[in-house]
Order: sequence, then structure tokens, then C-alpha cells
Amino acid sequence: MKNIFLFLLLSLSAVAFSQEDAWVYFNAKSNQQSYYESPLLMLSQRALERRINQNIAIDFKDVPITPSYISEVKSIMGITVMAKSKWMNAIHIRGTQAVINSLKGFTFVDKVDFANKTLNQAGKTAKVFKQKEQGKTRKTKINYSYGNSENQIKMLHGDVLHQQNYTGVDKVIAVMDAGFLGVNTTQPFQRLRENDRILGGYDFVLRKSDIYTSDSHGTSVLSTMGGYTVGKLVGTAPDASYYLFITEDVRSENPVEESLWVEAAEKADSLGVDIINTSLGYFEFDNAAYNHTYNDMNGITAFISRGAEIAFSRGMIVVASAGNEGGTLNPHIGAPADAVSILAIGAVNSGETRASFSSIGPSYDQRIKPDLMAQGVSTVLSNQFGDVVTANGTSFSGPVMAGMVASFWQAFPTKTNKEIKALIIQSANRFTAPTAQYGYGIPNFSVALTLSVKDLAKNYFMIYPNPTSDYISVRFPESFNKGTVVFYTILGQKVLEREVSSPVDTFSLKSLNNGIYIYKIESDTFSKTGKIIKQ
Repeated sequence: MKNIFLFLLLSLSAVAFSQEDAWVYFNAKSNQQSYYESPLLMLSQRALERRINQNIAIDFKDVPITPSYISEVKSIMGITVMAKSKWMNAIHIRGTQAVINSLKGFTFVDKVDFANKTLNQAGKTAKVFKQKEQGKTRKTKINYSYGNSENQIKMLHGDVLHQQNYTGVDKVIAVMDAGFLGVNTTQPFQRLRENDRILGGYDFVLRKSDIYTSDSHGTSVLSTMGGYTVGKLVGTAPDASYYLFITEDVRSENPVEESLWVEAAEKADSLGVDIINTSLGYFEFDNAAYNHTYNDMNGITAFISRGAEIAFSRGMIVVASAGNEGGTLNPHIGAPADAVSILAIGAVNSGETRASFSSIGPSYDQRIKPDLMAQGVSTVLSNQFGDVVTANGTSFSGPVMAGMVASFWQAFPTKTNKEIKALIIQSANRFTAPTAQYGYGIPNFSVALTLSVKDLAKNYFMIYPNPTSDYISVRFPESFNKGTVVFYTILGQKVLEREVSSPVDTFSLKSLNNGIYIYKIESDTFSKTGKIIKQ
């Protein structure tokens, strides 16, 4: 009996004192007006210019969390604050279930959300998608000696961009990863260092400024964009500038890494970053109670996916690796690849055939995922020792694409992130017939360039994908200012109406039954009708 009692006591103690992860959301922010009146307190000049160029207003999400709220939570014995997010007006904490629940009594707390969903009332496969094997603006035409990296660039027709001097100049990419060993010393990154293209970084995991530590995965990822070894390796954006952020803790699998990623994305936003590349994906964790499910892959559940969506709303483009789970029992994309507006990148081999490991779509809510594909089999890159090697994974197809996005955006700096994303997707080889394995396919940046150079985008209307299972994107002529999109049944019954005020918009047809619909778009200067299939 004594032994049984002791066992029960220890079991109850383990439950009482076990540590849980949770997000605490606040219901207000102080001094909002002062931040609106002095935006440089929140954002750099470059970040403000990005907002102005894209007509994005500063709002509540940009205002920092009220410091006293964090201080009061910290003062509670048994609570550790792990990360914070002004976008979410939330902090990530760790403590016992009872102590965390006690925070609900604070007047400034809106809600508490446990990572273990069974504890809420009403993961990480951050397998860093690991390797499975191992400037100045020029006025003359560039012909890089790509060496073995030629195929991964020419597959996307990125050489056409490079030949026209679009190599990422004036574009800034934030790389979220596990570590950047060797970037500060090895030859493939010498060109970046000598031209001051590495602007800085931070280790959010260990809260320190040394980023050339922890792991070499980020090293390899960066090399596919910014690496440069004549005749061996040329990155897709060799003249872009980079911030290097460590958000992945290689020692464990925990939801806090999603929070650290969002915190880093907010920092990237404030610094004026244009593109975020992340070769991280989250689905399963060390504590199985924290795992995501396929149902969560809807773009609005995972903390990191919601953060990625906000990043896009700030005018950045987020490029995420789709994942390497294509051959497993859970083959679908993870978070943040499930976010609506980000570009999720799958992997193909040199012959443009999908890699068996490349995670598939659709998202749980039946949107097209992955979005695009690039070479992720035998991708040419650098390791931490400066050796040019090859490796497999969407970890590398993602940054190959991110660098191309930067080079392309350089060509059209006044275009918004929505416009750049739409042009790239329109150029892809499966654009009119996307699949769950390839998404919209492999983009052709030469075609995307032509679309813009000929100003087709200014006068061209497109609605895609068609057929669709849920979300559609609509591109309007740039002369289009404001109007409505109305959907009718083939019998003429109006079933959906939406006001639009942007040249590019995305919305859901989930409320409609499967079938054929007539759409009609009207404004003062533009009118268009057509058919779309909901399946």
C-alpha cells in the first residue's frame, strides 16, 4: 500500500509541476498614438519606405507590447518568458498548468492558449529539413561562370535576369535558420563579406549576437543565394544583402521555435527586409501533445503561419520550404508553408521531376500547395568548410527560389509584394493546371520579366486557379481602382459579392457549392465577365 501511495504521490507531483508551453495574449497596448506620430520608434526608414511604396498603413500590430504587461507576468513565480510578438500582442511562456491558468486573472490578459491543445477550453518537424547528403550595379552584361550550379539557375531562367544585371542589388533577404558556421571565414562568402552584404543578425535561441555558431544548415542555405565561387557555385542573388537570424534550436523540438521565428520576422520587418527565407517547418515536437495535425495546416492555426501571413501584410515576401515528408505517413506541407500568402517551395531533380521526399498539398482547407518548385535534388551549395558540395532537400529549393525572387524584384522595385508574387506564379509551367504534387510548377523568370516589361500586367486580367477548390486570386489591370466582383449561378442567381480595391486580391469561394459560376467584375473604368469552376 505504501508503495502504491508513493507512486500516486509522485505521479500527481509530476502532473502538478510539469512544464507547459503557452501563449498569453494581451487585450491592449499603451501609448499607441505616440508611436503612430513617431513611427521611427518602431520601424527603420527603409521599413517605412517599403510601407509607403506599397501603400501599407502603420497599425496596431506595429506598436510594441506594453512593457509593464510583460513585467507583471515575469514577476509571477514559476513563469519563464521565452519570446514575445508585437504582431500577436502575445508572449510565449513556460510554467505549470496551474500557474499559467492563474494569469487569466490579469485584467490586461485577453486569453491563454496552451501548446497542448487538450488543455485549452471553449510541432515541430522543424526538422530543419536537413541535408540528406552531402556588389555593385553593373552596366555590362553579366555571364557568370556558374559551374555545377548552372542547372538550378537555368531551370528557372534566372540566368536571363543575371544577364540583365538583376542580381539582387538593393534587395534585403532575412535568412531564418539554425546557424551559420563558416560564413564569416570561408571563401564562398568572401564576396558577400568584402562588399558588406551581410548586414547583421542575431541568435534568438541563445539571445546573443554571435551568429556564426550552432549549426551549418543556414550556411548551406545562404550559399544557394549569396555564395560565389567562380566556376563552381553562384547563388541566385549574389548581390543581395542579408540578415542572418538563428531561430531554430537544434537541441530540441519545441513550439517556442515558432515564436522565435515570429519575433525574428518582426525584427526583419523593422529593419526593412524585403524577403524572408525559411527552410524550417513545424509539425511534430518532442512532446507529442504539442504536435500539429493535418487539420491545423489551414494557414490560420499555427502560430508561425499566422506570423508569416502578417509578414506578408507588411509588404514582405516569405519563401518557405515545403518540407521533406512526401514519402512518410504524413506527406503534407508543414507550417509556415501552409500560410495563404507565402510561397511554399517543393523540390524537383535536375530533370524537373518531383523529388519523392518533397511534401505535397493541398493545405487542409484545400488550397494549392506547394506553390512552386525548384531544384532540391543534388542542389549545389557550400558547407561550413567552404567546400562546394551537393545536397538534397526542400531546404535548398526554397532559398534557390528566394534568391530569384530578390533578383526579379530588383527589376521592378515599385511593384508590390502581391504583384511580384502574382507575376512569378503566372510564369510557372503548370499555372493553368496546378496539382497537389507540383503546385503551379516551375516558374520561368524570363517570362515573368517579359510580362512586366511589356506592361501586360497593367492591362491584363486574370483569375486563377481555374478550376479551384477554394481560394482564387484575381489580377486586375492597374487602371482598376475600386469595384465589385459578383458570382452568379448559371441560372443567374447572385451567390457571392466582394468589394475590391487592389490590383491583386485573394479570397475564398468555400461558401459556394461545387459547380460552374459566372463572375462579373465592374468598376468605373473596367468590366469583365467569365466562367469559373468550383470543384
